[in-house]
Amino acid sequence: MTSTRRRRLAVTLGVAVLLAAQVATAVAQPARPSPVEQLRRDTEAIHALGISGVQARVIAPDGRQSVATSGTADLNTGRPVSPDGYFRMASTSKTLVATVVLQLEAEGKLSLHDTVDHWLPGAMKGTGNDGSRITIRQLLQHTSGIHDNLPGYTTPQEYYQQRHDVYSPEQLVALAKAPAPGSPRSWKYSNTGYVLLAMIIQRTTGQPAHQEIEDRILRPLGLDQTRWMGTSPTLPRPHAKAYQLFGPGTAVDVTDQIAVDHETSFATTTRDENRFLRALLAGRLLPTRQLAEMKRTVPVSAEVQQFWPGGRYGLGLVERPLSCGGTYWSHEGGDGGYITLNGVTDDGRRSAVVSMSEARGDTLEHVLDQEKAASALVDHALCAGRPNTP
Repeated sequence: MTSTRRRRLAVTLGVAVLLAAQVATAVAQPARPSPVEQLRRDTEAIHALGISGVQARVIAPDGRQSVATSGTADLNTGRPVSPDGYFRMASTSKTLVATVVLQLEAEGKLSLHDTVDHWLPGAMKGTGNDGSRITIRQLLQHTSGIHDNLPGYTTPQEYYQQRHDVYSPEQLVALAKAPAPGSPRSWKYSNTGYVLLAMIIQRTTGQPAHQEIEDRILRPLGLDQTRWMGTSPTLPRPHAKAYQLFGPGTAVDVTDQIAVDHETSFATTTRDENRFLRALLAGRLLPTRQLAEMKRTVPVSAEVQQFWPGGRYGLGLVERPLSCGGTYWSHEGGDGGYITLNGVTDDGRRSAVVSMSEARGDTLEHVLDQEKAASALVDHALCAGRPNTP
């Protein structure tokens, strides 16, 4: 055999070995599911935990939407979950409030360094909190030191007794606890802080916070599926019934109730929540400087790290790591049986929202299992098409 023929044979054998290795690798590593199939699997995995109903929507950079549902909207009738069902926005509305505050800051109508007492003199009197030392930035970032003491229910009996109670913002602030003397002012989630922010918006603009949100965010973005609920105990249709698990065999229908902080109580859909988050991160709602301020973060507490591993909090916005590298932005909401997680990439081009109509709040284990499953759905959706996707 001549040297030329030997070289050709070696090349041929090398190519054959390479092709065989590629085929073996393909056989050993099954093809990843498509993003649509992964979304379907993730919604079913959440339902498998015992969550009655799940709906999820993902919007890709090209605008294409993927939707998946699982479970039932009504445990009595078995009615299917609507992909366009309404749910209570709950704490995701904090991002709406923060956006309005930062818009007002950009317009020179207030400063993040302004104190509570500057805008609401005497509002914190009798609570043990010093309103002259608490700034708007601290309220936005949950570093004010104000401890929550808002009304709530932990048993079915408390739910039935309290579900239609109505409180004024001033009454809610009066319940706020001050930190222990000498304790450091560290990060601590405070709903009361956002009650104060809504009051500051009204004092600054002369309009209720919900009206400013509608005028400045909902209407310009065409978010006609996001509606202020006020003191209404019902939701627009269609919607899944909301259930709260208080213990074994005690899943209670808690759909009928008035939000404690009704001033910023909104109902929304996965479509509108996606569109809001995408517009915000794409820079359509805030000037560059204010959006950068919103994204200046501090670590959340060790307790909340259980729910948001590696999480950091900005001004009404949460930063969380992605398994494929980088981070995403979100703000989940949970109230009255509805638990919603969401996420949007830093450029605002890919987003995901998953809403669950049952809160398994009877044990920490159940709460964490639900949180982890929903977080996995968001992570898979935002990492789709990127290298190192699990």
